[in-house]
Amino acid sequence: MLNKRVDALSRALSVVKSGDTILVGGFGDIGVPLQLVHALAELDVRDLTLVSNNAGTGEIGLSRLFKNRQVSRVIASFPTQAGADHFKAAYERGEVQVELVPQGTLAERLRAGGSGVAAFFTPTAYGTELANGKEVRMIDGRGYVYERAIVGDVALVKARLADRYGNLRYRLASRNFNPLMAMAARHTIAEVTQIVDAGVIDPDDVHTPGVFVDQVVECGA
Repeated sequence: MLNKRVDALSRALSVVKSGDTILVGGFGDIGVPLQLVHALAELDVRDLTLVSNNAGTGEIGLSRLFKNRQVSRVIASFPTQAGADHFKAAYERGEVQVELVPQGTLAERLRAGGSGVAAFFTPTAYGTELANGKEVRMIDGRGYVYERAIVGDVALVKARLADRYGNLRYRLASRNFNPLMAMAARHTIAEVTQIVDAGVIDPDDVHTPGVFVDQVVECGA
């Protein structure tokens, strides 16, 4: 089995290129791989499509990508919130296109992408502005919206524990979107608090199997 441990954030992120679709785990600031995102903000990459639940707040995390004008498109459920000033400024300048997606639909689009399902129908958003321009269909008397799966070029996820084979265990609510995004990308990089020996994480406690993870970087708490 491959040893997926990488000793530097910059080395792990060397796979990212301009124009990529980047999946970033987290809910608010919980479970966001902040150190990976901050290292990404130091790279000379532009025109990124960012898939996340939020769009960052203050001067940390995803906010730095908008501040640096690295993002051209956002697919998110809740990009605007108190403190999301850099996202708002980028949007108001016309630099960022936004696709709003209901939270459950976002999760299912990612799950579908990781499972090899190209698309699905959901009743969520039927009859609302979010369904504009999308195929709709009546099934058993109920309206449904056609939603396509999301597959990213690179996923950045945050876990509590990993072994050198890439098996991950998350901590409590920080699990959120991370497992789905790990599955839905062509290349997944995990920022972890601690890398442990193989076998320390009980098989029943593995939340993301190493088959979905390409690189692991130990970053501490």
